[in-house]
Parts: sequence; structure tokens; C-alpha cells
Amino acid sequence: MEKSALQIARAAYQPKLPKALLGPVVAKEGKPTQSVGNQEEIKALFPNTYGMPVIEFEAGEQKPLEPFNVGIILSGGQAPGGHNVISGLFDGVKSLNPANKLYGFILGPGGLVDHKYMEITPELMDEYRNTGGFDIIGSGRTKLEEVDQFEKGIQILRELGIKALVIIGGDDSNTNACVLAEYYAAKKYGVQVIGCPKTIDGDLKNEQIETSFGFDTACKTYSELIGNIQRDCNSARKYWHFIKLMGRSASHIALECALQCQPNICLISEEVEAKNMSLDDVVTYIAQAVAARAAEGNNFGTVLIPEGLIEFIPAIKKLIAQLNDILATPEAQNLGRSEQIDFVKTHISKENLEVFNSLPTSVARQLALDRDPHGNVQVSLIETEKLLSAMVAVKLEQWKKEGKYVGKFGTQHHFFGYEGRCAAPSNYDADYCYSLGYNASRLIANGKTGYMSVIRNTTAPASEWIAGGVPITMMMNMEKRNGKMKPVIRKALVELDGAPFKFFASKRDMWAKETAYVYPGPIQYWGPTEVCDQPTKTLQLEHC
Repeated sequence: MEKSALQIARAAYQPKLPKALLGPVVAKEGKPTQSVGNQEEIKALFPNTYGMPVIEFEAGEQKPLEPFNVGIILSGGQAPGGHNVISGLFDGVKSLNPANKLYGFILGPGGLVDHKYMEITPELMDEYRNTGGFDIIGSGRTKLEEVDQFEKGIQILRELGIKALVIIGGDDSNTNACVLAEYYAAKKYGVQVIGCPKTIDGDLKNEQIETSFGFDTACKTYSELIGNIQRDCNSARKYWHFIKLMGRSASHIALECALQCQPNICLISEEVEAKNMSLDDVVTYIAQAVAARAAEGNNFGTVLIPEGLIEFIPAIKKLIAQLNDILATPEAQNLGRSEQIDFVKTHISKENLEVFNSLPTSVARQLALDRDPHGNVQVSLIETEKLLSAMVAVKLEQWKKEGKYVGKFGTQHHFFGYEGRCAAPSNYDADYCYSLGYNASRLIANGKTGYMSVIRNTTAPASEWIAGGVPITMMMNMEKRNGKMKPVIRKALVELDGAPFKFFASKRDMWAKETAYVYPGPIQYWGPTEVCDQPTKTLQLEHC
């Protein structure tokens, strides 16, 4: 594999580990746990993996272990640091016994079902240390839900002598890991299943999981791009830049980028929903800021928009909920695309039909037709940034006729998504991910299953990080998916009473009026720790 100079230099970087993981460990167990919601239903569905204690590792003695093999799966969308989770697991497994082997299943969970795998050798592992991407074994979105899949999986796990399976993924992938752990435990198959928290969206977090890996790098990558645009914006002084950012179900990325870059406007989906704002309310809010800056002679600015904003506007959220139910029916699924539109219009409520008909045709069609594998609207395909800027332009033109606005409104549009998913990990993510993987090997050595690898206290130096595990069932509740109630990990949304949002809210009026841009620049790997090793602004504010 051809390597760049940076990749060669980064390959030599040795990620830092929590002090507790530098030698043999013992598991300190806390009190029994319960799920975040629907306790009786979750307990009934997961009788073998429910109620287990939170674990914290401390230095101790490790009993000698017979050789064993481990399997690993990358599931869902890419996130910076995935290769470091694998390298941490590889080194951790080898430290327990050099004869241990690590097998990677090709292209995600489908590789387990279809028996497609490869052994991860020391030579192969060294090619991918501290690199971005998931290309060492690839990823996929096959959902592990069916007994037939579980049974096909156990066949290859037994054939390879695999004692434990580590699944690296987001909330849906780790929900599948939990289901698989329960099934193998109920059948007494003797295979452990461990999860690792991955998603750049940042919505897999709770009291035990401070952040999902990849969020730090992705936000710093996007913030560099936003900073570059803001520098251009402040140089040319003739465009409003509407920038859509990843984050279908939560606005963590948009909020973090706002904290790093100080744009004129940043919309937070959770606030739009809490304030029961209409689409026109959102447009008016932006237009007022544009008009206020124009009055000062500033016909330029930046607007950050979360990818999933459209789903959080209450009237549209109600519409989508009913559309999801209708489109999940067998009758609807047997129709052609054009027929589905007519079917939808005749089966939704009068109130929802009015909302549906008020939307631009392209947006209405998107809401009514395509769904992702989890039954969700594919909001990344909706060009919300263009929708909002066009509606703002109409409103400003109306205000100009009324003498309420004097200015020019030129626009540019951007969507930052794939640019951040496979970036070379920041020092924080390189260390955090390596620790998650190494820690997973200790959960396996201690005989745990149905746990997620967790590393806490990550705003402190890495040596002071706390390593352990949390039962995946602890994070679960029941939600409607594809028309049916299913157990899933509850997504973490932006908390409007949390410190990061409160800090943002205290500054945004000033940022809207003034040109207070910050230009973060590219991720730095070598230099002062205050430049290279800092966590996100979100984490710093949450732990200050």
C-alpha cells in the first residue's frame, strides 16, 4: 500500500492508554442496572443479559488464559478511529496470549452471516494504525435480527474457534449486538458479544458513555471547512453561506461546530421542536438576522443547519410519523412509487394533508417515498439548506417591497457529510479508540457478554481515564420502527438545559449581529497539548 508522508509518520504514533489498562486488571462491579425505559418489556426480552452491573477496571492480577480467538465487525457508517479500535483490540488480545487470533468479518454483519472473513495479522494491522476509514475489512448495514442469521453466525464462529465477537457500531448496530448476545446466552453457545460506541452524530452517549468515537475528529474536520468558508465569506462580503451538517436525529455536530466557529446562525433541531416552531418561524428567524446585518452594511454571513432539522419541525414530525405507519402497511409496500403518493394523500389526516401540500414538491415526494433500512426518512437527500435559503429570499423580497429590508442576498450552499467520516483521527480519537478496543479485550478476558466498552473521564489526561463496561440493556427502551414496537438504544439528543447549549444560547445573539468568526484551522497531530490533544468544546463544557 502506497503511504503518504503523514501516514508514515502517524503509523509510529503510540496511542495513550488509561493507567488501569497498562497491566493485568480486575473488574470492580457496581449495583444491578435497569433499562432507561420500558423496564418490564426490556427485562422480558433480555432475561439473560438484563440487570447486570456496571464494571470498572482496576489494576490487579490476571489468571493465565488458554489461547482463544476473537471476531470483529464494523457496522454502519464510517467514523474516524475505527482502525484504532481494531488495533487496540488486536494488541489487547495478543497481550493476553500471543497465540490468540483476531478475525475480521468482511463488509459488516453480512460477513458473519455469509462466512466472509480474514485473519488480521500483525503485518496487516501495522498498515492501518492511526488511519481513518474502515477499509481494513469494510463495513455494512445488514441488520442482525433473525434466528437464521444468528445460527449461520455461530457456525463460522465455532469453525474459527472464536470465543467473543466485538461489534463496532452506533445505536442500531449495538442494539443488534445486544439481541445477538441475548440469543447466544440463552442458547448457552459460549460466545460473548461486546459492543463499541461509534457514530460521528454524537447521539450514542449517556451517563456512562461520554462521547461516541469519531465525533471529535469529524467536528474538527467540519469546523476547519466552516472556518475556511467564514474566512472567504468575510473576505468577499457578498454571500450568505447555508451549510448543512451531518446529524439526522440530533444536532450535536451543528452545536459543536458552532461552539468552535461562532457562525452568525446555528439552528438546533431540538430547540425548534421544543418551541413548536413552524417552517415559516425558522425562515423568519433567519431572515431577521439577515436583515439586521444588512442594516449594518453586512450582506454576508454563515448559517449552520442540522441534517435532520426537517424532522423536528413539529407539524412535519407529525406528518412523518403518520407517513411511516402508512408506508409500513403491506398495501402501501405493494404499490409503485407514483401510486404511493396518491395512496398517502388519501390515507393521512386532513391536518397532515395540509402540511404535505404546503411543502415544495421535491420535499413532499422525499418524505413520502424513500426510507433507509431502519424505516427512517432519508433526510440527507433533502436539500434543507437550499429549501431554507430559497424561502428566506422570498421573505426578504416581500419585506423589501414593504420597506422593511434594504440589502442584497446572494447565497452559496454546502453539505458537509462524507468529508468527515473517514478523516485521519485526531489525537483524542486515536487514543480514545485504541483504549476502547484494548478495554474490549479485558471485558472478554473477564467473561462478559452484552456489554459495551466504555472509557470515561476523557477530559483529563489519558493516564487518568477510567476503563470499564456498561450493560447494553441499560440504554434500551421500546420504540416504533417500521410500524412495530422494538427494543432499541435510546438516542441522546441535545439537552437544552445542558451546559453546551446554554453557553451557545448566551452568545448567539452577539454572533448573529457581529462578525465574530473563529477559524479553527486543520487538525494538528504534533505540538503543544493545548493545540493537539484537546477534546471537543461539548465535552469541556459538560465537565467544567
